[in-house]
Amino acid sequence: MKTDSIFYALFLRLPELLFELLELDPSLAEHYEFRSVELKELARRVDGVLIPRSEFPQDPVMFVEVQSQGDEDLYWRLLTETFIYLNQYRPQGSWQAVVLWAKTTLDRGIPQVYRALQSQNLIRVIYLDQLPPGESVGLGILRVIGAREEEDAILQAQQVLAQARAEEEKELLELVERILVYKFATWSREELARMFSLTDWRQTQFYQDVLQEGKQEGREEGIHIGEERGELRAKEQIARNLIAAGLDPQLIAEATGLTLEQILALKFPKT
Repeated sequence: MKTDSIFYALFLRLPELLFELLELDPSLAEHYEFRSVELKELARRVDGVLIPRSEFPQDPVMFVEVQSQGDEDLYWRLLTETFIYLNQYRPQGSWQAVVLWAKTTLDRGIPQVYRALQSQNLIRVIYLDQLPPGESVGLGILRVIGAREEEDAILQAQQVLAQARAEEEKELLELVERILVYKFATWSREELARMFSLTDWRQTQFYQDVLQEGKQEGREEGIHIGEERGELRAKEQIARNLIAAGLDPQLIAEATGLTLEQILALKFPKT
């Protein structure tokens, strides 16, 4: 699982969270749609663009970038995409780029040529290990991701889970569980379940989506290479998706019917 996909799922579920991070009125989220957009000049789509709804044309277009690893090219790439978007779509209002780093130490700094944009508040940089005060579930989730010490992350995660359960938000609860799998990547699923009283992960929508995706890909291959091999490919694809999500190999083996050796071969392919 990629960290940025977790963030984008979080912003889709809690669009007001970005405005909390910017210390703005959370109700401003109602002015926007969170989209991916096509940039013809680059021949690709980019995620994380907040576009003002038609009744709020003067609000700034917002470009959101999330990074959990060091990336020396981030600012160059983000601002290139920003200016290409502005030239292609010609919005009526202004714009703002928002960069979220998981840790302060990952940020090498804005290139000198772009620093004037930061002084004009056109570039905002937020560090998850230096979050503003707030008690919302969304900020709590981000504190889990940004926590430097495991003990702090565990305490924050327990608080967030309790809050999500109290609010009976099933989708949000599943998202928190996905984040725990990412944050505590070295833990087995059993350890996570014991620590956080998690639900059976096979019953979550996330697992069901992964399962269906793998089955569909396997069925499509089965048309061409035979049903038996197609079924094996489906199991392997499900396993790859669950490996990418950071789940325990033994649990993946139990879920797919593959052997542990097959799972480990998929996780550590020979080059």
